[in-house]
Amino acid sequence: MLDEKKVKLMTRLAFYEQTQGKEDFKVSAYYRKDYASMHGICSFLWVTFGYACVVGLAMLAGMGAVLLQMATGPYRMLAVIILAGYVFLVVLYTVISSHIYNQKHRDARQRVKKYNHDLTRLLKMYEKENR
Repeated sequence: MLDEKKVKLMTRLAFYEQTQGKEDFKVSAYYRKDYASMHGICSFLWVTFGYACVVGLAMLAGMGAVLLQMATGPYRMLAVIILAGYVFLVVLYTVISSHIYNQKHRDARQRVKKYNHDLTRLLKMYEKENR
């Protein structure tokens, strides 16, 4: 005989497995610190690549005018400004990505815990039925 509570619980479990569960199981397989660090390193690399591309394009676009008007002194100041901008951007993105990925892991872990709790409830329903 079908139990309505069991059917609802199994439906909720199956729905979770097909939607958020796939990603949540991957995320929760890592420790929070490892997950955030891994994505923080990826963010650092992409920010570095993007910043290098933007600075390179800006330098190529304005190189003719800059070479005609600048002496060696302003080059150093320009390099310091570019480096300071890079450091600021990397720190900003590292803090933001760390927060985002820590929160993402925390949320996924809570959903997986709820899923495991529901599985335990389903197992207890089956054990109670078999007695």
